[in-house]
Formats: sequence, structure tokens, C-alpha cells
Amino acid sequence: MSDHDRKEDEVRRMLDAPPRVQVPPDLLPRVLDRGTRALRRARVLRRLLWVLLTAAAIAFTVWASAAEPWRPPPAGVTPPFQGW
Repeated sequence: MSDHDRKEDEVRRMLDAPPRVQVPPDLLPRVLDRGTRALRRARVLRRLLWVLLTAAAIAFTVWASAAEPWRPPPAGVTPPFQGW
């Protein structure tokens, strides 16, 4: 018997053998529940992040319109007075 035939016989035995792992009968409902919860959490987190981003954008806009950071700060001293 050659090495090839031995390997082929071994593969046939493995394919004909019953599966070794038994799957619990309630596995599908548990997996579906867990996946549904994970999707719900992801959706809530995504919405929360969008709300926070929108609030931050509004807060920045209000601050920028009130503080006007693009203008130079007022001078601390008056310019020298000449011409008197």
C-alpha cells in the first residue's frame, strides 16, 4: 500500500466519521439575541456620538460668534499722543 493510498483512506475515514462536536440546541436563539443586542448598542452609540458632535459644533459656533477669536486683541496701552 502506497503512502498516497494510506492518506486517501485516512481522509475517507475522517469524512465518513460523525462530527465530534455537538452543538447545543439553543445556540441559534442565543446567538441571535446577542447579535441583536450588539447591533442595538452600536446604533445607540452611533446616535450618541452624532448628538455629541452636533452639540460640540453648535457650542463652537456660539463661542466663535461671541468671542470673535479672529480679531486682534485690543491694545493694552494707548498710542503715544503727539501734536499738542
